[in-house]
Amino acid sequence: MIYQDAIYGSHQITEPVLEALMETAALQRLQGVLQHGISALIGVTTPITRFEHSVGAMLLVRRLGGTLEEQIAALLHDVSHTAFSHVIDYVFNGHNSQSYHDDRKAEYLAQTDIPAVLAEYGYDWNQFVHEEDFSLLEQPSPRLCADRLDYFLRDSQGLNLATPADIQNVLDHLVVVDERIAADDLQAARWLGYTFIKADDASWANFREVGLYELTAQAIRRGMEIGLISEADFWGTDRPLWAKMHACRDIEMQKLLRLISPATQFVWDDDEATFQVSTKLRAIDPDVALAEDLRPLSALDPAFARHRADYIAGKQGMWSMRVIPAF
Repeated sequence: MIYQDAIYGSHQITEPVLEALMETAALQRLQGVLQHGISALIGVTTPITRFEHSVGAMLLVRRLGGTLEEQIAALLHDVSHTAFSHVIDYVFNGHNSQSYHDDRKAEYLAQTDIPAVLAEYGYDWNQFVHEEDFSLLEQPSPRLCADRLDYFLRDSQGLNLATPADIQNVLDHLVVVDERIAADDLQAARWLGYTFIKADDASWANFREVGLYELTAQAIRRGMEIGLISEADFWGTDRPLWAKMHACRDIEMQKLLRLISPATQFVWDDDEATFQVSTKLRAIDPDVALAEDLRPLSALDPAFARHRADYIAGKQGMWSMRVIPAF
């Protein structure tokens, strides 16, 4: 199989288990699940699918010399993401942890076609449930890992924060030391650290996007209250669920759906907030590979350490949002 990736270019995949997994219904479902949930669906951000990201994480692990087992884990790491991705975390008030898909991963995987495919190639699907068992794929924040790096590189390109040359340069400076991903160049580490924060501010923890997520979560909760939506709908794809919501004649549902628009404005207002909401903040602190050991960028660059700390302090807590309709 020749796979053409927007970040890593053309790759020949010859391992039968990887080819078979990429063709499963469970992985193919992710072609219809957008990484940015509602904001990509309505045109606020560039559409990037969970399938693209899953294959991308696998290709990055592969590029860094990861075992076949770790490549399988990377390919499967987002298989349990729901329709609308992290919007569902807002539905269940998991704004800050954003772990709904991880919490349901084993339960979801068990009823897909993946266990049978893995068994055919001599693997037990249970060994791929916990991403933290694979050190290249997953590391605790704020370290680098393939999952965190891949979604960042895709989004930084889509958000016009990085050129292909920027991305290639940082990829060329990624190394593995003691089973951890690091940058072997201080400037590359700085680019990663500062640009990652820019991406968080521009999208993942962006005021407008968080507002849109919360409104969509409210609409989904309304759908659940009136019996229109069940958790089974979460394991489908974005557009059918979106269409189902729009077909509903419930007045409250339609009122919320009209607000879920690129034209809606969100302003901070402590006195007349429509709602208060918090969100997960993402700000990496890349390891830098020195001659003697690994050191986090913040320990080598006090200016970056202050910038990162100020960014997190400035966005923590509840945000008081007033929604201004376009109509």
